[in-house]
Amino acid sequence: MKKKNWQIKLGIILMIACIPFFLILPVIPFLELEAKTKITLSTISLVIGEVLFWGGGILVGKELFVKYKSYFNPKNWFRKKDQDTTTKPQ
Repeated sequence: MKKKNWQIKLGIILMIACIPFFLILPVIPFLELEAKTKITLSTISLVIGEVLFWGGGILVGKELFVKYKSYFNPKNWFRKKDQDTTTKPQ
């Protein structure tokens, strides 16, 4: 169980570490750099962000990955939490 525990913690850290790489993308066009450098920085930032996110997703497993992926979806940021209707007894 301890082996799984560090994998989950590392996966969550990797998923959180990807956020700055995505947040820097809208800032790059406003930097005073050559166009070729901006394109290169944007591409590198996007690739690193994706690798960190999916690498973390692999480490945490399917259930936790789906849960944390929904946190990153902007559609879910302001949605009120509804009670789970699928677990109601019939």
